[in-house]
Amino acid sequence: MEHSIMKLIHGLALAGLLAVLSVSLAERMGGLVSPLIFAILFGLAVGNLLPVITQGKWHAGLEFCKKRLLRIGVAFYGINITLQQIADVGAGALLVDVLMLSSTLLLAWWLGRRWLGLDGPTALLVGAGSAICGAAAVLATEPVVRARPQQTAMAVGTVVVFGTLAMVIYPLLYPLLGLSPQAMGIYTGATVHEVAQVVAAGSAMGDDVAQVAVISKLTRVLMLAPVLVLLGWWLSRREPDRTASRAPLPWFAFGFVAVVIANSLLPLPAGLVEQVRHIDTWALTMAMAALGTSTQLGALRAVGINPLLLAGMLFVHLCLGGLLVTHMVSA
Repeated sequence: MEHSIMKLIHGLALAGLLAVLSVSLAERMGGLVSPLIFAILFGLAVGNLLPVITQGKWHAGLEFCKKRLLRIGVAFYGINITLQQIADVGAGALLVDVLMLSSTLLLAWWLGRRWLGLDGPTALLVGAGSAICGAAAVLATEPVVRARPQQTAMAVGTVVVFGTLAMVIYPLLYPLLGLSPQAMGIYTGATVHEVAQVVAAGSAMGDDVAQVAVISKLTRVLMLAPVLVLLGWWLSRREPDRTASRAPLPWFAFGFVAVVIANSLLPLPAGLVEQVRHIDTWALTMAMAALGTSTQLGALRAVGINPLLLAGMLFVHLCLGGLLVTHMVSA
């Protein structure tokens, strides 16, 4: 037991150090950028400048972060959501979220596979990042689709590019779209990639928009669990050999739902909820940093530009399709 723990220490310490840098930088920027984004960038830098760290005494701890810690972090991500919050925004927001999430995932698969010639994991990772909750969704989907580190890193990169673009564009477009603050909040929450990006864009448009946007976004996050379960089931039927080779059961998706229900129904102290939220951010940030260290830039170049093209097409769909659906639901 002691020997096993010692094997983990070096990799855990490295991931923890990169997480400290990432969280600190995100806090300095006022939370406008998720620490997960900084973590993968720092991990990429360290892993490519010092590739030896992915081997030897570092390997076990980094692998633990990428697999076990990642799944635990995704499960406890549900602490950010309550069923009451979802009820507050009403059926209209739920309908917009469901339509945009499902259409974006389907479009990602169709465009990615048929038109851009991408492999299945890459198309699904880019689709999940665009459709659900950015980098956290990419991380959660990675074990279900059995993606390689470079595929995951590329998908996270698309979240950075187009989520940041949305964060800048939406406040500029708000006066021109003819949407009420409630409708603009639903539109923003249903179509912008990261939770942090939704907060930043919503705050730039006013507190009335921001509050609705965040709840609409968290409703999308809640859909992560059923999406992972359905995706795993669909892939096992599409690729029977997955079952023979032990298709991964997304237990963390069920854990996610359990945490949401507990946070909604149990009288959890506010201090405890905040502490769990804080620890969970650290867990996911360490997982993202570990992922970055095992991703070589040469492998990213091999993936090509097509994932970015797919993410761009999905971004256009989210902006225009989301606006149309929001207008229809709000009419």
